[in-house]
Amino acid sequence: MRWSWHSLAAVATAMLIGIGAGRADDATIRSGYALGPASCGDGALAFPRLQIDMKPGFCAGLVASRDDGLRFPRGIVQIPGHRLFVIADMGGWGHDDGRLLILDPAAPAGQRLREAITRLSYPFGLAAGPDGKIYAATDTSIFRFDPLASNPKATIETIIRDLPGRRLTLPDGTRLSESAHPLKAFAFDRTGRLFVNIGSPSDNCLSQAPITQPCAAGEGTSALAAIWLFTPPTGSVFAALKSGDPSPPHEVYARGLRNSMALALHPRFPDPGTALLQGENARDLQDVFAPNEEINAIEQGRHYGWPYCYDLTTPSPEFKRVLQSGALKNLCNTTTLYKQPWSLLPPHGAPLGMLYYTGDRFGELKGRLLVGLHGYRPTGSRLLAYEVDERGFPKVSPAPVRYHVSCAAEPTRAFQTAAGPAPAAAFDEIITGWHRVNGIRPQGAPVGMTVADDGAIWLVEDKNQTVIRIDHTDEAAPEPLPCDTRSDQLIDRLAALVLDDAAGRARLAMVRKNLIEKHCRGCHSDFGLEAGQSDRDNDLAVLRFMLAQDGWIYPGDPEAGRLRQRLRGLGAERQMPPGADLIKTEPGYAKLLDVADDLVARLVPGTRMRVKAGGPPHRKFFAADGRECGDIPFGKIVVVTERSAVNKPGFSRLFRPADTYLNGTCTDDDGYYIQQQFLVPL
Repeated sequence: MRWSWHSLAAVATAMLIGIGAGRADDATIRSGYALGPASCGDGALAFPRLQIDMKPGFCAGLVASRDDGLRFPRGIVQIPGHRLFVIADMGGWGHDDGRLLILDPAAPAGQRLREAITRLSYPFGLAAGPDGKIYAATDTSIFRFDPLASNPKATIETIIRDLPGRRLTLPDGTRLSESAHPLKAFAFDRTGRLFVNIGSPSDNCLSQAPITQPCAAGEGTSALAAIWLFTPPTGSVFAALKSGDPSPPHEVYARGLRNSMALALHPRFPDPGTALLQGENARDLQDVFAPNEEINAIEQGRHYGWPYCYDLTTPSPEFKRVLQSGALKNLCNTTTLYKQPWSLLPPHGAPLGMLYYTGDRFGELKGRLLVGLHGYRPTGSRLLAYEVDERGFPKVSPAPVRYHVSCAAEPTRAFQTAAGPAPAAAFDEIITGWHRVNGIRPQGAPVGMTVADDGAIWLVEDKNQTVIRIDHTDEAAPEPLPCDTRSDQLIDRLAALVLDDAAGRARLAMVRKNLIEKHCRGCHSDFGLEAGQSDRDNDLAVLRFMLAQDGWIYPGDPEAGRLRQRLRGLGAERQMPPGADLIKTEPGYAKLLDVADDLVARLVPGTRMRVKAGGPPHRKFFAADGRECGDIPFGKIVVVTERSAVNKPGFSRLFRPADTYLNGTCTDDDGYYIQQQFLVPL
């Protein structure tokens, strides 16, 4: 049944390519998106239309991509009174790779971005301040500057410094060289007060069991996992700090918030009863559908649960003793200190952007709350719109309330907690499907958002390095694009190749025991490991889990996969596990990572070869019947299973190439072939 479903999906995909973007081999590829002749927007603001599944009446245009020099865009804001935008581009997780960029959307393609300020540490938050100037954040400071000046860097005025950043000393004296959540989102209210996210230094504040003391990082007058409030002097504008000036005083406005990357203030806030909302990236559990993310209604002095409570009232089992006595006794069930979430969000959705829509372009969105979900799980990669009451709070409905799950046998699920079905605020989806579709688009990961002065919605998307503009369209919405994930049959085939090879089994066992079980399990997932399983079953579970993740492993080419990038902290990928440089501190760890690379490189029997450079930047590859299956860039490593294909003279047969280079019309049964002359030995 699965194979027949995928066959239908492939046919539908091929049809959609032909209708929406012309022939696949005629489409321009930018940041992994196939762009055809269709556009989104009008005049100077007409951009190539992305084939993203969207609510009828909406379209998305690609403004800028990695081809324009974007590396790791995280924030966006329009310069008041101008057509230009400021982009916060972190560059990666290197400590001084960040930049602020000026985007001119009316400039010709390829000339829309220029650098304003460079060598910044983790720039993330951006806002137009009460004085109309642009404010930006690093991991330890907030400053304003003039983006229109000939030398924007010379106009920098720091207003807050010495915030808890990537390097920390916790209240108990513990020193951290890398905080888990150092990025600073911030928001002004209309009186000029400034609310700043101070993320938790770890995922769950876990220490050696049994835990008998409260989480030190979340306590005190400078608590982490909190929102800090800074109040300006008379005039609603913070003074520029001179050398040696202390940072202005702060108060802990609310605590127990793991990472407040998404903050939204109702336009009338702080009028009594109006909303200050936070999107919570909740604790990580191995279950794809637990726990839920949260929308919190922030009130001064309240505690929002981290690390003691999650979902609505579920206590964290690790803190059982802490919750039995003392100031935190029964925290998760009391309303005097703890305030449970206003509404649940889809689990592992990872809200990184949130705002109220105040524009006039989309009448149906007027006043609504927009939330972008960045998460890579099937519940993420989408843009939500909530109906709110007159005070700005999402309207909560009784259980069951359902949310969508991409590429799943059960396409919707009801919100629930350990106690059963839960009430939640229902939402519309503006972007409804942003899962990966071979040859058409990659998976989307929205971060910062803003509403332009013309009412269009702009967002930055960091996984594929893009700036996207959302506009109206009168065209009928196309049918949703099908999913094209690595099938269970292909995963079974790859697993068998490893487990049937003694050397492959040894490499897998070493990675499972010394890497996954020791450093990775329990952080984001249990990798399918269960008590009582045999070593072979555990090896199989770990391998199947890794093969099922989007982009983690490309057989034969370890350098192309996210597994290697995350383990080594390469490019824009943050090193995992966070907060520990195990390559330097753990004997044998560097060699272990080499074994993991070797496991991927030798996953499929054959000869590893490289696509030859010279001439066009891509080489076409084909199915056995001559159909074009896609293009592979020169320099790409492939596994050659037949150097001289017996049924296709002059060609070599490849194992399935990286999914990003498939056009969706070929299947594994067809095989993949490339001309022998285009392959060279490693």
